[in-house]
Amino acid sequence: MSQINPPPDPRWTALVAGGSGLVGSHLLEALAATLECARVVAVTRRPLAYDHPKLGNRIVRFDKLEDSLGGARADVAFCCLGTTLKTAGSKEAFRQVDFEYTLAFARAALKAGVKRFILNSSVGADPAAKNFYLRVKGETEEAVAQLGFTSLDILQPSLLLGARAEWRPLELMAMGILPVLSPLLIGKLEPYRAVRASLVAAAMIGATRSGRRGVYRYTWRGICELAGKRAKRH
Repeated sequence: MSQINPPPDPRWTALVAGGSGLVGSHLLEALAATLECARVVAVTRRPLAYDHPKLGNRIVRFDKLEDSLGGARADVAFCCLGTTLKTAGSKEAFRQVDFEYTLAFARAALKAGVKRFILNSSVGADPAAKNFYLRVKGETEEAVAQLGFTSLDILQPSLLLGARAEWRPLELMAMGILPVLSPLLIGKLEPYRAVRASLVAAAMIGATRSGRRGVYRYTWRGICELAGKRAKRH
Protein backbone atom coordinates (compact mmCIF):
# COMPACT_ATOMS: atom_id res chain seq x y z
CA MET A 1 0.00 0.00 0.00
CA SER A 2 1.49 3.36 -1.05
CA GLN A 3 2.12 6.03 1.56
CA ILE A 4 0.57 9.44 1.17
CA ASN A 5 2.61 12.53 1.85
CA PRO A 6 0.67 15.78 2.41
CA PRO A 7 1.33 18.30 -0.36
CA PRO A 8 3.52 21.29 0.49
CA ASP A 9 1.95 24.37 2.07
CA PRO A 10 -0.43 26.21 -0.28
CA ARG A 11 2.29 28.77 -1.01
CA TRP A 12 5.64 27.09 -1.41
CA THR A 13 9.16 28.01 -2.52
CA ALA A 14 10.82 26.15 -5.37
CA LEU A 15 14.54 25.61 -5.90
CA VAL A 16 15.46 24.93 -9.56
CA ALA A 17 18.70 23.76 -11.18
CA GLY A 18 19.02 23.63 -14.96
CA GLY A 19 16.60 26.47 -15.63
CA SER A 20 18.38 27.55 -18.81
CA GLY A 21 17.87 24.19 -20.57
CA LEU A 22 15.02 22.94 -22.75
CA VAL A 23 12.85 21.51 -19.96
CA GLY A 24 14.13 23.92 -17.32
CA SER A 25 13.17 27.05 -19.26
CA HIS A 26 9.62 25.75 -19.68
CA LEU A 27 9.60 24.83 -15.99
CA LEU A 28 10.50 28.36 -14.84
CA GLU A 29 7.69 29.87 -16.89
CA ALA A 30 5.22 27.26 -15.66
CA LEU A 31 6.23 27.79 -12.02
CA ALA A 32 5.80 31.54 -12.43
CA ALA A 33 2.20 30.86 -13.52
CA THR A 34 1.52 28.32 -10.75
CA LEU A 35 -0.59 29.85 -7.97
CA GLU A 36 0.70 27.49 -5.27
CA CYS A 37 4.28 28.57 -5.94
CA ALA A 38 5.13 31.76 -4.08
CA ARG A 39 8.77 32.06 -5.11
CA VAL A 40 11.26 30.41 -7.46
CA VAL A 41 15.01 30.39 -6.84
CA ALA A 42 16.88 29.42 -9.99
CA VAL A 43 20.45 28.22 -9.51
CA THR A 44 22.59 28.93 -12.59
CA ARG A 45 26.18 29.56 -13.68
CA ARG A 46 25.22 32.64 -15.70
CA PRO A 47 22.37 35.19 -15.38
CA LEU A 48 19.09 34.02 -16.89
CA ALA A 49 17.50 35.86 -19.79
CA TYR A 50 14.05 35.14 -18.32
CA ASP A 51 12.76 37.42 -15.58
CA HIS A 52 9.62 37.42 -13.42
CA PRO A 53 8.60 39.01 -10.08
CA LYS A 54 8.53 35.54 -8.47
CA LEU A 55 11.97 34.62 -9.76
CA GLY A 56 15.24 34.95 -7.90
CA ASN A 57 18.44 34.00 -9.74
CA ARG A 58 21.43 32.81 -7.71
CA ILE A 59 24.65 32.67 -9.69
CA VAL A 60 26.85 29.88 -8.36
CA ARG A 61 29.87 27.76 -9.09
CA PHE A 62 28.52 24.24 -9.37
CA ASP A 63 31.75 22.76 -8.06
CA LYS A 64 31.06 24.79 -4.88
CA LEU A 65 27.30 24.38 -4.97
CA GLU A 66 26.66 23.22 -1.43
CA ASP A 67 28.61 26.18 -0.03
CA SER A 68 27.01 28.62 -2.50
CA LEU A 69 23.49 27.68 -1.38
CA GLY A 70 24.22 27.86 2.33
CA GLY A 71 21.29 29.43 4.17
CA ALA A 72 18.79 28.83 1.35
CA ARG A 73 15.34 27.55 2.30
CA ALA A 74 12.84 25.81 0.01
CA ASP A 75 9.99 23.31 0.04
CA VAL A 76 10.38 21.64 -3.35
CA ALA A 77 13.43 21.21 -5.59
CA PHE A 78 13.42 20.58 -9.34
CA CYS A 79 16.53 19.31 -11.13
CA CYS A 80 16.82 19.64 -14.90
CA LEU A 81 20.61 19.48 -15.08
CA GLY A 82 22.05 17.58 -18.01
CA THR A 83 24.40 17.77 -20.95
CA THR A 84 25.61 15.60 -23.84
CA LEU A 85 28.93 13.90 -24.48
CA LYS A 86 29.52 16.20 -27.44
CA THR A 87 28.85 19.36 -25.46
CA ALA A 88 30.76 18.15 -22.40
CA GLY A 89 33.75 17.10 -24.48
CA SER A 90 34.60 13.96 -22.52
CA LYS A 91 33.03 11.22 -20.43
CA GLU A 92 34.58 12.75 -17.30
CA ALA A 93 33.06 16.18 -18.01
CA PHE A 94 29.68 14.60 -18.81
CA ARG A 95 29.67 12.68 -15.55
CA GLN A 96 30.62 15.83 -13.66
CA VAL A 97 27.47 17.60 -14.83
CA ASP A 98 24.96 14.76 -14.87
CA PHE A 99 26.13 12.95 -11.76
CA GLU A 100 28.30 15.15 -9.54
CA TYR A 101 26.47 18.45 -10.02
CA THR A 102 23.05 16.80 -9.74
CA LEU A 103 24.07 15.04 -6.53
CA ALA A 104 25.56 18.27 -5.13
CA PHE A 105 22.31 20.10 -5.89
CA ALA A 106 20.29 17.33 -4.23
CA ARG A 107 22.45 17.53 -1.09
CA ALA A 108 22.11 21.32 -1.01
CA ALA A 109 18.34 20.99 -1.43
CA LEU A 110 18.17 18.56 1.49
CA LYS A 111 20.09 21.06 3.66
CA ALA A 112 17.65 23.76 2.54
CA GLY A 113 14.77 21.79 4.04
CA VAL A 114 13.38 20.32 0.82
CA LYS A 115 11.11 17.32 1.36
CA ARG A 116 10.16 16.63 -2.27
CA PHE A 117 12.86 16.38 -4.95
CA ILE A 118 11.84 16.10 -8.61
CA LEU A 119 14.48 14.86 -11.06
CA ASN A 120 14.33 14.92 -14.85
CA SER A 121 16.25 11.84 -16.00
CA SER A 122 15.95 9.59 -19.08
CA VAL A 123 14.03 6.58 -20.26
CA GLY A 124 16.26 3.52 -19.98
CA ALA A 125 18.33 4.91 -17.10
CA ASP A 126 20.00 1.97 -15.38
CA PRO A 127 23.19 1.81 -13.26
CA ALA A 128 23.95 -1.54 -14.94
CA ALA A 129 23.42 -0.30 -18.51
CA LYS A 130 26.18 -0.88 -21.07
CA ASN A 131 25.44 2.51 -22.62
CA PHE A 132 27.50 5.15 -20.80
CA TYR A 133 24.81 7.84 -20.93
CA LEU A 134 22.11 5.58 -19.51
CA ARG A 135 24.48 4.12 -16.93
CA VAL A 136 25.36 7.57 -15.55
CA LYS A 137 21.68 8.54 -15.50
CA GLY A 138 20.89 5.35 -13.57
CA GLU A 139 23.76 5.89 -11.12
CA THR A 140 22.52 9.44 -10.56
CA GLU A 141 18.98 8.27 -9.81
CA GLU A 142 20.32 5.68 -7.37
CA ALA A 143 22.60 8.17 -5.59
CA VAL A 144 19.84 10.76 -5.18
CA ALA A 145 17.45 8.08 -3.89
CA GLN A 146 19.94 7.17 -1.17
CA LEU A 147 19.87 10.70 0.26
CA GLY A 148 16.54 10.04 1.93
CA PHE A 149 14.13 12.65 0.61
CA THR A 150 10.60 12.17 1.92
CA SER A 151 9.43 12.17 -1.70
CA LEU A 152 11.52 11.62 -4.82
CA ASP A 153 9.82 11.81 -8.22
CA ILE A 154 11.97 10.74 -11.19
CA LEU A 155 10.73 11.54 -14.68
CA GLN A 156 12.17 9.39 -17.47
CA PRO A 157 11.19 10.93 -20.82
CA SER A 158 12.41 9.73 -24.19
CA LEU A 159 13.15 12.22 -27.01
CA LEU A 160 12.20 15.74 -25.95
CA LEU A 161 10.33 17.82 -28.50
CA GLY A 162 10.90 21.57 -28.50
CA ALA A 163 13.03 24.36 -29.89
CA ARG A 164 16.69 23.99 -28.94
CA ALA A 165 19.49 26.53 -29.09
CA GLU A 166 21.71 23.85 -30.63
CA TRP A 167 20.58 20.95 -32.79
CA ARG A 168 22.44 17.68 -33.29
CA PRO A 169 22.04 15.69 -36.55
CA LEU A 170 20.72 12.53 -34.89
CA GLU A 171 18.22 14.59 -32.89
CA LEU A 172 16.96 16.30 -36.05
CA MET A 173 16.49 12.91 -37.67
CA ALA A 174 14.70 11.54 -34.60
CA MET A 175 12.52 14.67 -34.39
CA GLY A 176 11.22 13.88 -37.84
CA ILE A 177 10.71 10.17 -37.26
CA LEU A 178 9.69 9.52 -33.64
CA PRO A 179 6.59 11.76 -33.50
CA VAL A 180 5.25 9.83 -36.51
CA LEU A 181 6.17 6.46 -35.03
CA SER A 182 4.96 7.25 -31.50
CA PRO A 183 1.43 5.82 -31.96
CA LEU A 184 3.04 2.54 -33.04
CA LEU A 185 5.14 2.31 -29.86
CA ILE A 186 2.91 0.23 -27.61
CA GLY A 187 3.41 -2.23 -24.78
CA LYS A 188 7.04 -2.37 -23.68
CA LEU A 189 7.95 0.24 -26.30
CA GLU A 190 5.47 2.85 -25.06
CA PRO A 191 7.98 4.57 -22.71
CA TYR A 192 10.04 5.50 -25.81
CA ARG A 193 7.38 7.77 -27.26
CA ALA A 194 8.58 11.33 -27.88
CA VAL A 195 7.22 13.98 -25.54
CA ARG A 196 7.10 17.78 -25.57
CA ALA A 197 9.50 19.48 -23.18
CA SER A 198 6.67 21.76 -22.02
CA LEU A 199 4.63 18.70 -21.04
CA VAL A 200 7.55 17.30 -19.02
CA ALA A 201 7.78 20.64 -17.20
CA ALA A 202 4.04 20.50 -16.46
CA ALA A 203 4.47 16.94 -15.17
CA MET A 204 7.23 18.04 -12.80
CA ILE A 205 4.84 20.54 -11.27
CA GLY A 206 2.09 17.91 -11.28
CA ALA A 207 4.33 15.73 -9.12
CA THR A 208 4.09 18.33 -6.34
CA ARG A 209 0.35 17.66 -6.19
CA SER A 210 0.53 13.87 -6.27
CA GLY A 211 0.71 13.40 -2.50
CA ARG A 212 2.99 10.40 -3.02
CA ARG A 213 5.68 9.57 -0.51
CA GLY A 214 8.75 7.52 -1.37
CA VAL A 215 10.52 7.00 -4.70
CA TYR A 216 8.44 7.00 -7.90
CA ARG A 217 9.55 6.77 -11.51
CA TYR A 218 7.45 7.97 -14.43
CA THR A 219 7.88 7.14 -18.12
CA TRP A 220 5.73 8.43 -21.00
CA ARG A 221 2.28 7.46 -19.68
CA GLY A 222 3.02 8.56 -16.12
CA ILE A 223 4.42 11.87 -17.37
CA CYS A 224 1.24 12.51 -19.34
CA GLU A 225 -0.89 11.71 -16.29
CA LEU A 226 1.15 13.98 -14.00
CA ALA A 227 0.73 16.78 -16.53
CA GLY A 228 -3.03 16.24 -16.49
CA LYS A 229 -3.11 15.01 -20.09
CA ARG A 230 -4.73 11.93 -21.51
CA ALA A 231 -2.15 9.33 -22.52
CA LYS A 232 -2.23 9.90 -26.26
CA ARG A 233 0.45 11.08 -28.68
CA HIS A 234 2.24 14.20 -27.30
